[in-house]
Amino acid sequence: MNALILGASRGIGLELARQYRAEGVAVTASARDDAGLQRLAALGATPVRLDVADAAGASGLAWAIDGMAFDVVLLCAGIYGPRSTGLQAPTEAEFDAVMHTNVLGAMRVLSQVADALSPGARVGVLSSRMGLIGPRSSNSGWLYRASKAALNSVLKDASLAWSERAICVALHPGWVRTDMGGQGADIDVADSAADIRRVMAGLTPADNGGFFDHDGTRLPW
Repeated sequence: MNALILGASRGIGLELARQYRAEGVAVTASARDDAGLQRLAALGATPVRLDVADAAGASGLAWAIDGMAFDVVLLCAGIYGPRSTGLQAPTEAEFDAVMHTNVLGAMRVLSQVADALSPGARVGVLSSRMGLIGPRSSNSGWLYRASKAALNSVLKDASLAWSERAICVALHPGWVRTDMGGQGADIDVADSAADIRRVMAGLTPADNGGFFDHDGTRLPW
């Protein structure tokens, strides 16, 4: 089995790489800096330098994985941005940073991995319940919410484009104790990663285009 984990410098992505390697899975994983690349190499993963927010860097991903075939692809790269509690307009720089990383970055890298999918591959993007529109009851972090709602749309389109070759889903990892989630979050990063791997392993073609909580519950959009 071969896995590609994009955005594995730290947090959930790094833990996914660690757990897959512990099971003997061949892992190719990306990081933005030397420290992240070294952490991945120490796990026995094949490290790839990638910043999804950088157009030139993202365009080189297809070359870096040329000739490979992945059974599992997980896109974990993402940032939160301003922690607003109301309708404070983000600055142009804040908007660009969040949307370029969480949305445009996904569009860039998904198009790059298309030719590296094994038949029946499973593709997951780390989204968030904060991107839900119908059940939403809070407007905190509205820029992050907007970016994850847009990411869900990107994932849905990928699921349609690749319906004959892959199962594509959006995943809510839970409120996880990472740099983004903070130490007051509900779930340890190891538990979140284990849940994500379990959900990915249990996907069927009927799940294509779906949105799933880390416990496997299907979520509405």
